[in-house]
Amino acid sequence: MSQPQSIKTILYATDLGDHMLPVFRRAIAMAERFEAQIVMLHVAEPLTSTGMAVVELFVPKDDYDRFQHEGMQKILELMRERVSKFCQDETGSCPDDSALISDVVVTHGRPGVEIPRQAKERGADLIVMGTCTHGLLGHELLGSTARRVIHASEVPVLVVPNCNT
Repeated sequence: MSQPQSIKTILYATDLGDHMLPVFRRAIAMAERFEAQIVMLHVAEPLTSTGMAVVELFVPKDDYDRFQHEGMQKILELMRERVSKFCQDETGSCPDDSALISDVVVTHGRPGVEIPRQAKERGADLIVMGTCTHGLLGHELLGSTARRVIHASEVPVLVVPNCNT
């Protein structure tokens, strides 16, 4: 029987929704249990081709690029604030650099493709993400992003239910 694989890096994928707290708690618990580091990831989905065409009609490319960069910086700040707030709320204190969070990343792309790609690129041993299930004729279906990540990932994926629908 082979030895279980060690978990040293956990990729925590977040959509930044208020419902993500149970998922983040699970990622933290896993990191503490395995003495692992967490890479916190948010994937910003690109505009549809129709949306991009409308933007191109009214916004010069340089302005769009600047807005996009500023938006990514705001998302990074929001993610760092959430980590700090989590530390304060859960433990009453927060070190300047959380011992468990090794990196906070914001990128563009399709989450179902980008999450597994980032996990591979960053050497993650586990992906932790949330999902909402949707009832269809009495059956529960896994969220589409979670399903895509599971199918595309080369590393295990821990899917944490995080909404009640």
